[in-house]
Amino acid sequence: MSDSRADAMTNAVASAAASAAGAAGNWRRATGIAGAAIGVLAAGAAAGVAVERMTVGRTVRRKARLALDSTGPYGTLRGTPGKAYADDGTELYYEVDEVEPDAGAPPSARRRRLFGRKAPAPVTVVFCHGYCLNQDSWHFQRAALRGVVRTVHWDQRSHGRSGRGVAQNRDREPLTIDRLGRDLKAVVDAAAPEGPIVLVGHSMGGMTVMALAAEYPELIAERVVATAFVGTSSGRLGEVNFGLPVAGVNAIRRILPGVLRALGQQAELVEKGRRATAELFAGIIKRYSFAGRDIDPAVERFAERMIESTPIDVVAEFYPAFTEHDKTGALARFRQMPVLVLAGVQDLVTPSGHSEAIADELPDAELVLVPEAGHLVMLEHPEVVIDRLADLLTRAGAVPAAATVSSYGTSSSSTARPR
Repeated sequence: MSDSRADAMTNAVASAAASAAGAAGNWRRATGIAGAAIGVLAAGAAAGVAVERMTVGRTVRRKARLALDSTGPYGTLRGTPGKAYADDGTELYYEVDEVEPDAGAPPSARRRRLFGRKAPAPVTVVFCHGYCLNQDSWHFQRAALRGVVRTVHWDQRSHGRSGRGVAQNRDREPLTIDRLGRDLKAVVDAAAPEGPIVLVGHSMGGMTVMALAAEYPELIAERVVATAFVGTSSGRLGEVNFGLPVAGVNAIRRILPGVLRALGQQAELVEKGRRATAELFAGIIKRYSFAGRDIDPAVERFAERMIESTPIDVVAEFYPAFTEHDKTGALARFRQMPVLVLAGVQDLVTPSGHSEAIADELPDAELVLVPEAGHLVMLEHPEVVIDRLADLLTRAGAVPAAATVSSYGTSSSSTARPR
């Protein structure tokens, strides 16, 4: 790099860091220690944003985001809507993608229907999304499975189209992963009251599946025929360093819970700050969502929109639950069925070592580690996730072996651990 380019890079980084510090200063005045935390987080993205600023003007970037928002096809798939109600009264929104009653059914089932006898209920695949996301995060997998198998996509409480958690807002009850497991049971009861089930969970969604197993083992034993854990963890999340130096991560661990509470109490001011510093937040989101450099900008912006749509007080409400999460014991419930454990090798949020730990508890599970993939592996490498899900569904008898699930390629780019 020439001296002039190096100087320009240095100046740009300094400018971005100054902007981050300025934004943090404004928020500090509004929310006390909150500004300090935003400064810490913003600094992690400042360098990447600085490089972009060197070559692309702010107006151009804003127009590009608006264009992607208006034309991006991601998150546009919709199914038959429904509502379930949690035990505290929280309204949980879900959608069902049905298939033709006889699609893929064996001749015996078609004969039973022809002669007026009830055919067995179809297999239902229930997709559970992660923290600060919504059901649309499964866009590619949903598109690939449409018409092949019955699927249910739901929004966790306080996310997407579901209602805000009643217990959290009315009774000030701390949010727990156990609560999310009970929510999933309410969705299953409403959207798939009978027939075999396949559970698919990403990140917090995988933890929700584990919580369901811990509280309702009979449901797992009697109805669940396969499970997929994608980029998730069974516990020890308090040890994750998020790719930060030891000193930095220790500082964040000390202050982040209090900071988030402060931010949640000043939600309106913080949301204005998020909009004002959208570029820095975009840098943070990209760093912790994806690992590759050639992500489709429309997919990248799609992820940003989902995360940005999660109110800061919801972020604060859910965060403490992760350090308390420990469902390693519940994994034994899945030992008698086909299980897929899949993770991005460069996941900084739920590192792939956590998926390996899950696989160690499930000796017969298929473990797939995807190179050059981050936390949102189902968006970054959808073809790998679809391929392995299709194989899981076939092994579970959920779809015929000859069914065409997708035109995507195979998982040749992934690494499956031999058993």
